[in-house]
Amino acid sequence: MSNQSGAGKRKLKDLLLQSDNRTCADCGAPDPKWASANIGVFICLKCCGVHRSLGTHISKVLSVTLDEWSDDEIDAMIEVGGNSSANSIYEAFIPEGATKPGPTSSHEQRMRFIRSKYELQEFLKPSLRISSGKTSASLQTSFSRKIMDSFRSSNSSQKSEGLVEYIGLLKVKVIKGASLAIRDMMSSDPYVVLTLGQQTVQTAVVKSNLNPVWNQELMLSVPQNFGPIKLQVFDYDTFSADDIMGEAEIDIQPLITSAMAFGDPEMFGNMQIGKWLKSNDNALIDDSIINIIDGKVKQEVLLKLQNVESGELELELEWMALEQ
Repeated sequence: MSNQSGAGKRKLKDLLLQSDNRTCADCGAPDPKWASANIGVFICLKCCGVHRSLGTHISKVLSVTLDEWSDDEIDAMIEVGGNSSANSIYEAFIPEGATKPGPTSSHEQRMRFIRSKYELQEFLKPSLRISSGKTSASLQTSFSRKIMDSFRSSNSSQKSEGLVEYIGLLKVKVIKGASLAIRDMMSSDPYVVLTLGQQTVQTAVVKSNLNPVWNQELMLSVPQNFGPIKLQVFDYDTFSADDIMGEAEIDIQPLITSAMAFGDPEMFGNMQIGKWLKSNDNALIDDSIINIIDGKVKQEVLLKLQNVESGELELELEWMALEQ
């Protein structure tokens, strides 16, 4: 196994700079500086500690900046393709009771989820799971081979039967909130939770702010039979259950229909290609415009939170077909 070359180091840094790799694959914390070389994901310091406890036969943890990587390890990371690609496999079937941890989750919550995800393989397609209760080195090698075959299939133009459920990725940039409801004495500690199918992702908590600015990107895989994204805003409480601060649904059908009608957005200049219309049946404050901007399909969304006394939320959606 050769040592890390200069070209390999550049490839690794380029991979880390991809938008889906700028947040932890397991909890969504920003700016991960660690990676599991054999799994192919970038992770934060807190999740890194859990990965190390699993043993190197399950997760071989390396620092992106401090450790020496072999070219083989870098090539394996690149073949997986990053966090979104890995999570489309490892989080293919998250049951309702298994909530994905957020940046502020406890060590116990992280441990429970990460063990279920990688060691126990509870969220994989059944055809990819190892039948044995214990993960020996030989079983793990066989498992890794099956996983890599799935990634190769997902990155080819002909999708394998195993990944036929997903038609693309959705990047949701949670920009800011305004006039949010008070849930503490004078203010709130808001964070946003997005749910699509069995996937749940969330932003960081902004302390004591009714007009929070997140500017945080969250990634969701979009299945063939997708429904609306469920959005909820909560007030973080240390010693009691988090209070709801409003909710809304985001209809992603106009975005996906418009994107698929135009095909490769890089072939077009900046232009409007669609619109999600404000109505009494949705939470839109204004019509939501879908544009091609610099070769990317994006949608501006301004929502009035429902079932709450006040609150607005500004988002930006970006559609990414699997071929991209």
